Amino acid sequence: MSAEYATFGLAPAMRAGGVLSNGDYQVHRDFVDFIVDGRPLLFQLSDLDAVSPLASDVPPAIFTAQVRSLLLEAEAPLPGGRYVIYGCPECADLACGAVTAVIDKEGDDFIWRDFAWQTDEHADLDLNGYHGIGPFRFRAAEYRAALGSLLDQHTEPPRRRVLLIGARVALLAKLAAALRTIGIGAEITDHVSGVPAEELGTYGAVAFGRAVGADQRAAVRRAFHDAGVDVTYVDGLAPIVPLLVAQIEHALDRSPVERRRLTRLVAADGEAGVEVTSPCRVQLTAYRLDRLYRTHTHEVFDGILEAGRHRIALDAKAVKGESFVVARTSGSVLVEAMAR
Repeated sequence: MSAEYATFGLAPAMRAGGVLSNGDYQVHRDFVDFIVDGRPLLFQLSDLDAVSPLASDVPPAIFTAQVRSLLLEAEAPLPGGRYVIYGCPECADLACGAVTAVIDKEGDDFIWRDFAWQTDEHADLDLNGYHGIGPFRFRAAEYRAALGSLLDQHTEPPRRRVLLIGARVALLAKLAAALRTIGIGAEITDHVSGVPAEELGTYGAVAFGRAVGADQRAAVRRAFHDAGVDVTYVDGLAPIVPLLVAQIEHALDRSPVERRRLTRLVAADGEAGVEVTSPCRVQLTAYRLDRLYRTHTHEVFDGILEAGRHRIALDAKAVKGESFVVARTSGSVLVEAMAR
């Protein structure tokens, strides 16, 4: 085994939820990802839609048990000293498939090795092993410090609640229902005067409808500022629920920009410009409002892109008039209005 050391760290990450064009829902998950040699380990696993076992929405006792397990303070959950590194973001069931690895120690060093895709209790390394990944040797002090920091009682959980402000109550109700379905809390109001700072502090974003005036927006911003609460403000692009969900998902993304897979989206002149930092599946969906304000949805691209910048031609019918493009990977989502 190589004596070279890899660096070990942790960073917030997100599995982007959303309302998909076929009507399905994709659950939002916040989790802590493993950073190996300065890069998310998940990015080395091709196009994998998965989350680590260090998810923010698991009960505190289970979260603590997961951390202590990775520190080898408990028995391995799978035969052969294997631990789940990434699992299904919807249900965490091993039957759906998981990336597992052997975690053990050599002296003071922690070793992650024999990565494999596993769907039952036993891994077949010949058939399902990730032969190009690892082994990784981590220094004990760095490894323990990173994981031990998660046990700090003062770690702030992500604020997965959104305040919706707009004139179209029926639309806001549909948007709130969609957000709650994917795991994001949502409340509707027309003002926040008199709301205690503690309550405002539970929100991670505020979304304004297009009809909300400048005075009302300023009053809301002032209330959050006076309460000392830093939130992300979203200006709704159009009264289209999947589009607004995508905007809010982007606003709630706490992961460092330099460690995201999808980093750029531009839409102009019948093309979409997309930049990704590692090979991954990218889905592009175009939403269009016609003159009667009816929504038209078009899947314009769905494929694997290599790392780098890409130009993708869009169907002219999909982006004529007032239209918008949503780019989605398993870990992030971006939204742009089609420039003319």
